[in-house]
Amino acid sequence: MNAATALLIGVLAVLSASASSPGPGETAEAEEEIMELGAFSVSLAVKDLAASRTFYEKLGFRVVAGDAGQGWLILRNQSGTIGLFHGMFERNIMTFNPGWDRNGEPVPEFDDVREIQRRLKERGLELSTEADAGSSGPASLMLTDPDGNPILIDQHVPRPER
Repeated sequence: MNAATALLIGVLAVLSASASSPGPGETAEAEEEIMELGAFSVSLAVKDLAASRTFYEKLGFRVVAGDAGQGWLILRNQSGTIGLFHGMFERNIMTFNPGWDRNGEPVPEFDDVREIQRRLKERGLELSTEADAGSSGPASLMLTDPDGNPILIDQHVPRPER
């Protein structure tokens, strides 16, 4: 075994151990506080939908949803999902979809956007838009990270029944 292989095995062992056990200063209770934000994608504000589609298709992405006539397309490759949006917003947005897996399929259990909202507020985060806490259907919220990057948590499915 060469040095590079031994190093790789060591790194993988550390990553594996850290993924399954609490880190320094963490407890098992902290693991319960993890929010399931759902499927992740990047929503890109594009200037030319057709040119962007062509570009990303050359990178191996394929259209899986959307309506070019309405100015939006969802593309996916083996490991990523991106949305192309023309004229809908000014900046690129990190998007999470509670209730969906990475293929846009509903999952049986997930953290509802209203629960996520409550927990974010408890943690002192300021939201730029909020979901109606009294609703039960699809809803969304937005917040901005310290560098000004918008984050959309956009739930398209009803609240899970528990």
